[in-house]
Amino acid sequence: MRQAQIAEWGSIPRLIDVPDLPAPSPDEVRVKVEATGVHRVVRSRASGKHYSAEHLPHVPGIDGVGTTEDGQRVYFITFATGTISDYINVSKSSIFPVPEDVCARQIAGALNPAMSSWMAFKGRTSNLSTDFTVLILGATSASGRVAISLARALGAKKVIGAARNTAALEKLDLDQIVTIACETEQTDFSNLDDVDVVLDYVYGPLAAHLFESLQTPKPVQYVHIGALSTTGISLPGHVLRSKDITIRGSGPGSWSMQSFMKTLPDLLAAMRHVQEQPIKVAKLEDIEQEWEYSGPARLVFVP
Repeated sequence: MRQAQIAEWGSIPRLIDVPDLPAPSPDEVRVKVEATGVHRVVRSRASGKHYSAEHLPHVPGIDGVGTTEDGQRVYFITFATGTISDYINVSKSSIFPVPEDVCARQIAGALNPAMSSWMAFKGRTSNLSTDFTVLILGATSASGRVAISLARALGAKKVIGAARNTAALEKLDLDQIVTIACETEQTDFSNLDDVDVVLDYVYGPLAAHLFESLQTPKPVQYVHIGALSTTGISLPGHVLRSKDITIRGSGPGSWSMQSFMKTLPDLLAAMRHVQEQPIKVAKLEDIEQEWEYSGPARLVFVP
């Protein structure tokens, strides 16, 4: 059986032959791996910098799509074994049927980025109307692009996207765009009087400028998800006192993996509504050449 392994933290994975897996335990199922994505967390673990990366050799990968021995196509997620391998044994509680009309490679590449906005909506907002308006800061990022489709699947009537690249924004399924200015404080947030919820992948000075600029008469739920800009913010107290803004964060800790797993079947069903995302497909045998790919598409390895 072939398996990718990292011998030293931060090194390029090597594809090696390893003994066949032992028989699955009664609580496990064997999965033939069809596609597995290289997400930010996968690279962080491979570098040894992520708290969940503990032992060497390290098998990269945390999720993917594959086929069980009885022919069922499933999505699987596991931090215990790694996933860039021909086969894995995985807990039965960590596999979920994949809808037949959803591309396995799209699931492998896009479901992890989808997790952030999905759990922001499901776990960190409350009482949204069925025709809400959402502003996505960082809409051209991998997670931001998926968030557009998921917002619509969850009932958004209007989706506004903000990013620096106007041309890239114009290619997305957005009702309104906001171009982030070179000088962040010059970004025009004046026409946002109907926003109900903000998903923020950027943070930093842009978030502070947004809070000060918002003039909406409605309550606004702001959810911090990522920090593509900086990890800190300076926010005058009068901004919070003068506006009806609820500020939350979304990530493991603000919600549990158990709660995420409970919603996974619904997320998999919602993925059929997600527009096709840019995926770079590479063969497993080419992992040494492809591993350091840093383009805009999500890298996905297939057998």
